Amino acid sequence: MRLLHTMLRVANLDKSIAFYTEILGMKELRRADNSEYRYTLAFVGYGDEADNTVLELTYNWDEDSYDLGNGYGHIAIEFDDIYKACADIKAAGGNVSREPGPVKGGTTEIAFVKDPDGYAIELIQKKEDMSKF
Repeated sequence: MRLLHTMLRVANLDKSIAFYTEILGMKELRRADNSEYRYTLAFVGYGDEADNTVLELTYNWDEDSYDLGNGYGHIAIEFDDIYKACADIKAAGGNVSREPGPVKGGTTEIAFVKDPDGYAIELIQKKEDMSKF
């Protein structure tokens, strides 16, 4: 067994794909339109779905906003250098909502960015030993 994907509902598919591909460096892997039920699914990620967990961006054609609710936490992505990643994200027009630095009460270095729909994405500095969270 393995984790396949996480689904996010997005209000503007083009803006969301641009954010995840151009700002976070993912690739659009595939897209499918369903005209009968008026939605589009786009899958983005850092590698092929056969070997990697990806994001499914669901665009319902008749919706232009969503209530994120209070149950959603964040998506976490490991980076080799979160300080450079945040600088690059800002330079590309992205929203860094928490600057890079150690997590409260720990040594793991993190930052947070928000996608065009307001979803939180945690950037985690790559460590040698991931068991030290």
